[in-house]
Amino acid sequence: MQTIVTEVLVIGGGATGAGCLRDLAMRGIRAVLVEKGDMTHGTTGRYHGLVHSGGRYAVKDPQSAHECAVENKILRTIMPHCIEDTSGFFVATPWDDPSYGDTFLEGCRKTGVACEEISVAEALRREPALNPRISRAFEVNDASADSFLATDLNVLSAKHYGAQALPYHAVVDLIREGDRVVGAVVEDLSTGEHKRIEAAYVLNAAGAWAGKIAGMAGVKVTVVPGKGVMVAMNHRMVNTVINRCKMPADGDIIVPAHTVAVIGTTDRHVPDPDVYGIDPDEVALMMEEGAKLVPNFTSYRALRAWAGVRPLYKDQDVADDRDISRTYKLLDHSQRDGVEGLMSIVGGKWTTYRMMAEEAVDAIAKKLGNTQPCRTAGEILPHNQAGHFHRKGERLAQIERDDTYGDLICECELVTRGDVLASIQAGARNIDDIRRDTRLGMGPCQGGFCTFRAVALWEEQKAAQQAEGGSSSVSLSGALLRHFLQERWKGLTAVMWADQLRQARLDEIMYLDTLGVDLLPPGGENSQAGEGVVTKHAAIATEYDNA
Repeated sequence: MQTIVTEVLVIGGGATGAGCLRDLAMRGIRAVLVEKGDMTHGTTGRYHGLVHSGGRYAVKDPQSAHECAVENKILRTIMPHCIEDTSGFFVATPWDDPSYGDTFLEGCRKTGVACEEISVAEALRREPALNPRISRAFEVNDASADSFLATDLNVLSAKHYGAQALPYHAVVDLIREGDRVVGAVVEDLSTGEHKRIEAAYVLNAAGAWAGKIAGMAGVKVTVVPGKGVMVAMNHRMVNTVINRCKMPADGDIIVPAHTVAVIGTTDRHVPDPDVYGIDPDEVALMMEEGAKLVPNFTSYRALRAWAGVRPLYKDQDVADDRDISRTYKLLDHSQRDGVEGLMSIVGGKWTTYRMMAEEAVDAIAKKLGNTQPCRTAGEILPHNQAGHFHRKGERLAQIERDDTYGDLICECELVTRGDVLASIQAGARNIDDIRRDTRLGMGPCQGGFCTFRAVALWEEQKAAQQAEGGSSSVSLSGALLRHFLQERWKGLTAVMWADQLRQARLDEIMYLDTLGVDLLPPGGENSQAGEGVVTKHAAIATEYDNA
């Protein structure tokens, strides 16, 4: 068994884990990160992309509101290329109590959340699709973010400082010697190989899976997986983040993100963060609540529904998951449980990931005798050279500048042949990884016209490697096609009506009736070990199809 020796092993490749890896590396601490799937495979890649101003929690959860307000300013400084400054409105609809606005304003003042009441006329001038019957409007510093890109850039920066990141490496056991955790055994999902990683400290940043990881060391951490369903609509009917001005509830946020608008979310407890589906009544609720903010909301085309699982840390009894604080907590298991060598960072929001990482790394650095201060609040994340762009306008400008219309692989999201090849060369293990890198397959056709093109490029790359003597002759087309189509299908069954139903039928005709994808030979599904491809493994199976 291969053995890797480091100072700190970070478990979890979401925003917090990547932030911890970068912070550790910038302080000169040797660190390795393992993630069971692709980076952002978990909750980070499954939220609506909102950079919180703090307004949402200003009344109900003041500590979380203050943390968001502080980090909102820092994120705008260190990752301007990952954030679209949309601004945000909190509006009182006819279903909301207008007097709550005064409570909201006072909560913002107390928690340091920048907020200003604006006239209804001004709000409607800037967002004409809004419900004309709103009675009050407040402006805050909300924004939308590309969480895929931000995480990738944190990892890129960490690597620059000497860290190592291992995606598709699932923890199968924590190594405990007496009262101390000394490392972990991980499985490389692309080869099946087990590796031993020895570390002075293990930092559990596994989000909704933190309880499962801690349990491997015999430590109990209660993380309540709270499922939140979101629906992507085919049009940015608003260009500002729109919130209902009331206590947080289901379906009260619309976030303009890239080429779409996302409405969310629900909050339902699920017993396992890997086992959940999208229930039809949740989608119906999103559509109903969306129409209260934008009256013609249901006339737009719902492209896809999906869910993420909030990593809510529960240290006291509450009646409802929404009553659990959205703030975070660092658990030093030597003090809490008498187990040395292990810390868990739990709870929190995407907006506060950097702050969470700083606190966790401060604690570990102190134990290691490292006195280097945290610098992540002042050092800008690098630009990625792989061709990632947060706003569609930038991508279109690049295509016009380079005259690469003929190279488009995904017309919906303007993904070019060069973008796909760059993702493959950067280490994508399946087409879903390419989606996270480029947004391929995330537009109206949901992969109908770009999936087979991407697979063809994968085979083209493989043939080129073969010519150089670098890979085997096993075709993986069938496995890649089936895996991506199935992943896209999970989010479609809940929104199949009108145009999206017609689109799904067209995709079915192309892939089943014409191409016969279901009749293709296994094509590598039983021989993936060593091919660098992962399409079938229980560790990456998330969300089931409710159809």
